[in-house]
Amino acid sequence: MTRTPADAVVAAHNLTLPTIAYIRLVAPDDGERRQLRTRLDAHLAAERDACVQTLLGYVDVGGVSATGEGIERAAAYAADLLRDAGLEAAVEPGDGHPFVVGRSPHVAGAPTVLIYGHYDVQPAGPLEAWTSPPFAACVRDGRVYGRGTGDNKGQHLAHVLGYRAWRTLADGPSLNVIFLLDGEEEIGSPGLTPFVARHRERLAADVVVWSDGAVHDSARPSVDHGVRGAILFELHARDDARGVLHSGNWGGIARNPGWSLVHLLASMLSPEGEITIDGFHDGIEPPTPAERDALAELEPLYRAAAGEIGITRLAAPEDRSVAERLVVHPVLTLEAMKVGDGGEGARPVVPTAAAAYCDVRLVPGQRVERVVAAIRRHVERHAPGVELVVNGGMEPSRTPFDAPFAQAVRDGVRLGTGIEPLRVPAIGGGLPLSAFTDVLGAPCFGIPLANADEANHAPDENIELARFLDGIMTSACVLDAIARAPEAA
Repeated sequence: MTRTPADAVVAAHNLTLPTIAYIRLVAPDDGERRQLRTRLDAHLAAERDACVQTLLGYVDVGGVSATGEGIERAAAYAADLLRDAGLEAAVEPGDGHPFVVGRSPHVAGAPTVLIYGHYDVQPAGPLEAWTSPPFAACVRDGRVYGRGTGDNKGQHLAHVLGYRAWRTLADGPSLNVIFLLDGEEEIGSPGLTPFVARHRERLAADVVVWSDGAVHDSARPSVDHGVRGAILFELHARDDARGVLHSGNWGGIARNPGWSLVHLLASMLSPEGEITIDGFHDGIEPPTPAERDALAELEPLYRAAAGEIGITRLAAPEDRSVAERLVVHPVLTLEAMKVGDGGEGARPVVPTAAAAYCDVRLVPGQRVERVVAAIRRHVERHAPGVELVVNGGMEPSRTPFDAPFAQAVRDGVRLGTGIEPLRVPAIGGGLPLSAFTDVLGAPCFGIPLANADEANHAPDENIELARFLDGIMTSACVLDAIARAPEAA
């Protein structure tokens, strides 16, 4: 396979970038770390245009995991970027799309940090909805636009460039760094856990860092300690009649699959908002006092965000905090329902089929296998003729607030951004982080770097230039903080 050199692609953009101004709310730490910040500021001022041009070229190569279009080229390109940063890199086969693995020169006795990201992207969607082509990245109004800018190329590229800057400028303890870039995250990362399990010794790390999703709506940086799990499933009900029947002649005689699903769904969630599936809640781990304190601090921010998108009344139970809904309690969502042929309007007929599309969000202590079994038992008991189809699942992941390197990561984020980061026990969405917390047994910390309005998965996906460059600074500071942490001694 012929690889396109990074500089050959990015040079074609030849863009003049706007000046980026950084606003710091608190002063960085004193001593050696402040000296590193000063050196990094100078380094980024000199390398700013080159860093952004590298992002432009990376976005251009595409890499849609759902179709496979551009995946091989994107993987090869990502490996070249790792090599340019001074890492030994290889494209390695997985069960599906390949992984890209990069390694720094090994230093015996130094701690190892694994940085996870994904080089695959979502499909572009309708091209007419984009202001500029999705796979021809451009800069306008202080942002880089293109598919994958925020999700996730811009974020893990910030870590690659942050590592290169830290390796060049740091004058302190050593660190071993592993990059693991996934080619299937946008389709649920089905091959990640098997890959990590097969290469457990090679990927062994003292701490894992990832950056995905957006900063908090308040614009404050955060350190995320976990993610919720997820299960996607469908329910299908069918009648045994030979075809669609007149509702006047056969209504109340032929079984109606639409009502079968309505009754089944009603038996799964009470009007008070409680999931009523036996065994569903088994194993749930309550939050610690420190996590409850963090949720209390987050609640006003989450309430404000809910109001900004027009939510005036919360789902039942109305007295439950928004923060607890995202972290403490699992959720059953009815995404869509189809009855009959799905045409517009209605006809006076008894439909022959109905389908419901649902997802469950899991919290720490729940396991996909146990919850699927509980749902299956419930369906068999309440609607034995309904078919359950499970389309995939992802385990929840949790790292305690007092885990090794937790304080170091917070210190690094504070130094890099100049802002005290929020502590988030878990984010509402799902990521395949159980591959690291469960298989590698390593603490895992998220540092979202993209802007809250990044439009990931949507037309005009983007990342603010200031946040991308801030991400490079933050990554370098986090690496330095981990290398200097007491746990590293």
